[in-house]
Amino acid sequence: MKSKDLAVCLVSGGMDSLVCAAIANTEYENLAFLHLNYGQKTEERELASFKKIAAFYKVPASHQKIIDVSFLKQIGGSSLTDDKIDVKKYKGDSEEIPDSYVPFRNTHIISMAVSWAEVIGAKRIYIGAVYEDSSGYPDCRPSYYEAVNNLIKEGTKDGDIRVVTPVIFLKKDEIVKKALELKAPLESSWSCYERNDKACGVCDSCALRLRGFQKAGVADPIEYVTRPTY
Repeated sequence: MKSKDLAVCLVSGGMDSLVCAAIANTEYENLAFLHLNYGQKTEERELASFKKIAAFYKVPASHQKIIDVSFLKQIGGSSLTDDKIDVKKYKGDSEEIPDSYVPFRNTHIISMAVSWAEVIGAKRIYIGAVYEDSSGYPDCRPSYYEAVNNLIKEGTKDGDIRVVTPVIFLKKDEIVKKALELKAPLESSWSCYERNDKACGVCDSCALRLRGFQKAGVADPIEYVTRPTY
């Protein structure tokens, strides 16, 4: 049975957030989608993906929120937002924090989602954080979300809003399989860090996505400039 309550989904337009939204759709009758434009190099394509995914899940316009947080580009410090830092090609798995990390980004995103959830009466916020990425992104670790939920409990009016992370322990190939199982529109998602026309195929995000599809034994439906084997 689906809950009749309202849930907020953070939808970047990427594959992980798409599958997270697909899972939320199996658990809640009413969804609200939140998207942030933060000056990322693929902002245009990610926004287009968000709109397609929202249309697929029939999220009403009143429950779609697009927020400009371009101050993250002003702050810089990431190859996703700083024009002086090139997007790097994938060089294999590493425990180092990559320069694609946007400083404290998920905390900004979640803070806005919590504010909106309080206004519209949502008690759950879905985010597509993946632990497989946590060696590179500190705000993808389970311990981070435990801390965030403690903060939300302390800092909100009723203290009953929670962030949930349904794909956090899935590998990329498992996320692909979950998308297929739930008939999520993978062709509408976008993961590339660099390009808005065709995915580059060689940045960290493209590499992880392609490797996931290759391990799952299915073809990625989006266009690539090049499709290496990972």
